[in-house]
Amino acid sequence: MRVVSSQWSGVSKSLFRIALCAMLFALSASAGAQEPKKIPRIGFLGLATKPSPLEEAFLQALRELGYIDGQNVIIEYRWAAGKTDRLPALAEELVRLKVDLIVGGATPVIQALKNTTKTIPIVMLIAADPVGTGIVASLARPGGNITGMAGISPELAGKRLELLREVLPKLSRVAFLAHGGDPAHKLFVKEAQEAAERFRMKFHPVVIGGPEEFESAFSAMIKERAGALVVQPLFIGFLLQGRRIADLAARNRLPTISDVNQFAEEGGLMVYGPDRVALFRRAATYVDKILKGAKPADLPVEQPTKFEFVINLKTAKALNLTIPQSVLFRADKVIR
Repeated sequence: MRVVSSQWSGVSKSLFRIALCAMLFALSASAGAQEPKKIPRIGFLGLATKPSPLEEAFLQALRELGYIDGQNVIIEYRWAAGKTDRLPALAEELVRLKVDLIVGGATPVIQALKNTTKTIPIVMLIAADPVGTGIVASLARPGGNITGMAGISPELAGKRLELLREVLPKLSRVAFLAHGGDPAHKLFVKEAQEAAERFRMKFHPVVIGGPEEFESAFSAMIKERAGALVVQPLFIGFLLQGRRIADLAARNRLPTISDVNQFAEEGGLMVYGPDRVALFRRAATYVDKILKGAKPADLPVEQPTKFEFVINLKTAKALNLTIPQSVLFRADKVIR
């Protein structure tokens, strides 16, 4: 009887061990199944101190795709407060956070990111000429870790001068306000200068380091007897200085043109350029694709397909300008 009892005791212990192991495995599997899914972190590097209206359009498009900040995605913002020399340090901060992807707009932002990481995916909200500035190898095959939206603003310099000439038939001198901290400013100046030569206009580029130099910049334009002003879009779309530039131009009796829609809303005379809201919204789809596994190198850089021409008649009236009907007829929007 003792032997039988001992055998049954051994069997019982074995069964107990098996049951215990099964229970522990079940608990482990259950705990693993309940582990929270990793929430993607997106770095956002901006030039100003808050999102511009264009950047807000991107963020809204991201929300429409189902990405809600603080719920299923975390957005880490870094702002340069108008100082392009702060961009490298801010880019390094985002890299140290080990974000899954970084979003930025404007060439100096993208250049800072490109110089900081070769592995974290980067989505361009817009860059003036990403091939010409060396950001990507080509539009069709960007290569590396950067893709997104390209603008063609410098190439439209001739069209903007043509519009100024139609409004100001006697225009012979034109100034160009450029930001020296933007590597793309050289492309803007080059294209505008070549266009001015075709129109036989004297061209005066005024390259500054930031908004704190606006007053001296306008003094230089007046000294050169400029009859109109072309504004590099960086000042308006990212540095949010459109209204201040429009006010200074009105004070100095200078008709203006740029290529960011909001400039006309803020008092600029004319705007001609790509539909930037559409571009920024489109950039959100790149974020979506990359977070779902796509590689930036496999996503071609897109160019704008829609362009806008806006005229502010209030500004024209303040400058005692009569906009020809032929020009008004071509406008997509007229601010009265």
